[in-house]
Amino acid sequence: MLRSSHALLASLAVALPTAASAATLQSFKGEYTVSVHGFSVAKASFSSSYEGDTYSIEGSVSSAGLATIFDDTRGTVSSKGKISGKQLQPQAFRADYKSGEKASMIDIQFANGAVTATKVVPAPKKRNPKNWIPLGASHLASVLDPMAATVIHADSLDKVCGRTVKLYDGEMRANLTLTYDSKGSTSVRGYKGDTVTCRLGFEPVAGYRKNRKSLDYLRKRSRIMVTFAPVGQTGVYAPIHATVGTKIGTLTVSAERFEATE
Repeated sequence: MLRSSHALLASLAVALPTAASAATLQSFKGEYTVSVHGFSVAKASFSSSYEGDTYSIEGSVSSAGLATIFDDTRGTVSSKGKISGKQLQPQAFRADYKSGEKASMIDIQFANGAVTATKVVPAPKKRNPKNWIPLGASHLASVLDPMAATVIHADSLDKVCGRTVKLYDGEMRANLTLTYDSKGSTSVRGYKGDTVTCRLGFEPVAGYRKNRKSLDYLRKRSRIMVTFAPVGQTGVYAPIHATVGTKIGTLTVSAERFEATE
């Protein structure tokens, strides 16, 4: 259950407008639908506020549609931190979720861009050292939590792609590599304008089991595309649409609302 819940977080992570380098308070609202084969399987809603060099995000996620029959998952997520230049520096991340009657939690604490503590409930099962790639201290430096990992500070749409992001989800460290694909435009509630689409490469680094089929599929065969749009005039670019190829079909994350509220 832990890994499937992490997968839900990773899927929804592409849908999180976050920190803005702003001298005054700014707030944003994002609402998203996750679907497979045209059927809604999850909903997400996030409220973000940014002031000076700090950011704070609160959100909720839940299964939807037919997915509730098989895995009724609901939860809340939060992230806060600072902005240093063009880089986000998380201070704390927490996810509390419940699948059926089973409650789970992930809590990650950071300092100076590095992970200082991680608590996962229920605790992960004992790992077989023969096929487990362990985490080391070097793996937990300059990393981003699932909410901050896919939000980009850039000077323009042209500068969004062409970078590698270090993700830590409370168990696994992975690299997300963004390469340019195309430009376009879109219109949703709160935003109408230009976008840029990047292809996202997924590479597990540590904190995972070797030869895990789902990870091998994401790394070698999955086509992951993420479309970014500007968050107001902040210099921040957040995903407004994404598709992830999976064994059961293409998972699509679409914004229904993407707008400044203050």
